[in-house]
Amino acid sequence: MKPERLSHARRKEQTRERLYGAARTMFLGKGFAATSVEDIVEAAGYTRGAFYSNFRSKQELLTELLRRDAEAAHADLRAIFEEAGTPEQATARVIARFVRSWRERECFPLWVEAYLLARHDSAFQERIHALRREKLLQVGAHIQTLLTQNDNALPLRSDALALGFVSLCEGMQLLSLCNSQSASDHTNQTVLAEFASSVLCRQPMEKSTADACRTSAAWW
Repeated sequence: MKPERLSHARRKEQTRERLYGAARTMFLGKGFAATSVEDIVEAAGYTRGAFYSNFRSKQELLTELLRRDAEAAHADLRAIFEEAGTPEQATARVIARFVRSWRERECFPLWVEAYLLARHDSAFQERIHALRREKLLQVGAHIQTLLTQNDNALPLRSDALALGFVSLCEGMQLLSLCNSQSASDHTNQTVLAEFASSVLCRQPMEKSTADACRTSAAWW
């Protein structure tokens, strides 16, 4: 049987995905700034021409990587709400996920590089800020849904709470990235869990909800 001939569109898609995969590996291993286009095409087995027929620049490729990372994080959060269970159980899962997230995001160093690069590139800055705005909107919507389900009043607007959640988590990640000895994993997890619980479980509630909030750290 003859191998299936791929259409031009399919071949181009495969080339693009191989370049993306090679770039992701190189960016995570060496960092964005230290990775050249030559590094990427050599790892993927292509030429510079193949790179520039699929991506206009390294920045465009980095934007795609961060977009996919943000989509994966949102899908993970959305799945928590789609699981069967009570609102109290959803609250405990959200807190546990929030606590875990600071350690699980392998692409976080690339977000840091992107934020720094965006300071001197207005076009890239707008793309990165758009990704962050979308993330904050999604987190805010989930917070609104969760507290409404639990009949809890919002202590602040949902967008402000989303900013607090995301900023605290990123701050913990940055601290760990710069100085892993500054605080133990347990300390970092405790801080994040207490912050999340104080917001999501702040109103008087049924005993089952309070218990879920107090024991959510066990879900780590």
